[in-house]
Amino acid sequence: MKVSRFLAFLMIVAVFFALAIPSYSKIWNGITLGLDLKGGFDVLYQVKDAGDDKVTQEGMIAVKNAIERRVDQSGIAEPVIQIEEGNRIRVQIAGLFSQEEAKKMLVQSAKLEFKAPDGTVLATGKDIKSNAKYVLDQQTNQAQVSIEFKDAKLFQTITEKYVGQNVAIYLDEKLLQNPVINQPIYGGSAVINGQKDADEAKKLANYLNAGALPYPLDELSSFSVSPTLGAEALDMTLYAGVIAFVLILVFMVVYYRLPGLIAMIALLMYAFLLFAVVRYMHITLTLPGLAALVLGIGMAVDVNIIATERIKDEFRAGKSLLSAVIMGQKRSMPTIIDANVTSIIAGFLMYWFGTGAIKSFAVAHIISVLATFITAVLISRLMLQLLVRSNVIRNTWWYGAPRSIATSGVVRRKGGDKK
Repeated sequence: MKVSRFLAFLMIVAVFFALAIPSYSKIWNGITLGLDLKGGFDVLYQVKDAGDDKVTQEGMIAVKNAIERRVDQSGIAEPVIQIEEGNRIRVQIAGLFSQEEAKKMLVQSAKLEFKAPDGTVLATGKDIKSNAKYVLDQQTNQAQVSIEFKDAKLFQTITEKYVGQNVAIYLDEKLLQNPVINQPIYGGSAVINGQKDADEAKKLANYLNAGALPYPLDELSSFSVSPTLGAEALDMTLYAGVIAFVLILVFMVVYYRLPGLIAMIALLMYAFLLFAVVRYMHITLTLPGLAALVLGIGMAVDVNIIATERIKDEFRAGKSLLSAVIMGQKRSMPTIIDANVTSIIAGFLMYWFGTGAIKSFAVAHIISVLATFITAVLISRLMLQLLVRSNVIRNTWWYGAPRSIATSGVVRRKGGDKK
């Protein structure tokens, strides 16, 4: 029975490393990095009234949705788009791309109009389905944009009325085409010519599919981070994390012995669990968030230090090995719970009242505290009790007892009598 407990202890360690080592690279490479780690830009817009049409909360949501559609059409992944107080909207986009082109894409109106010879607007981009696409004219080999009207009857009526006349197509008040309608067009499909190449045609199709913004936007502020600077920040933070881990490892093993070693195994589990949660919950990892995770290493170790110090107190009180471990862990729980609950409350307050980087730090902080409960509170305690109950190592010195009271398998009272 005692051997089975030691085997269970070894099994927990073996299963963890068997899972963690092969999947670590996949998890880390799958984490979405924020613009301060990957490079990108942050831009803050002021949403303005459109004439007599005042900005409303519903209008802000419409602007946010329109920007999301534009970003999706461009193929840029994982944008962060947030509505802020004062009718403002913040857009954060990370990755390698032309930042000027991206910012232009966000505010480009793509105002498409079909006009009669007298200038009357016959149809607009609102009458077009969101399925515009680049096509290649098989005869002329020219780039075109294929469009389809929502109401095929509308386009048919226009082409029937203006047979033999020009129906001009304007984009943002610029003439794209001025074709002559030779015959009525049925089915609601048409093509727009005038693009110099496939890239320009694809951009036009994306603008048309994204639709027009319901309100004009004014850029208030913006900043960008180069991919090189982001990579350097990531490397430096990870380097700091590795140094912190090594120093903590040496301290814990030298000062606390077996409980310290178990605490470091639990710490590796903590780091693995933490990054797995970030990866599979699709949380964008920013520099403040990564700093919170590195800070969480110290907090996770602190839980084990509190428990181990309580165990040492029980040794000094003359308790046996198993009794000292059980009572020490039990008496450390109120302190651990109080410390971590107040820390979680602080994290929620930072998230509730903070913005941007503060929110990112708060989310990572909360996740790290919850991961600490699972690894440092539950798993490390289970592993230590399995090792103690197995009786494989009985010398209490290996469990943190001072040399003055530790013997091979027994604890002496201060007066020297055995218990």
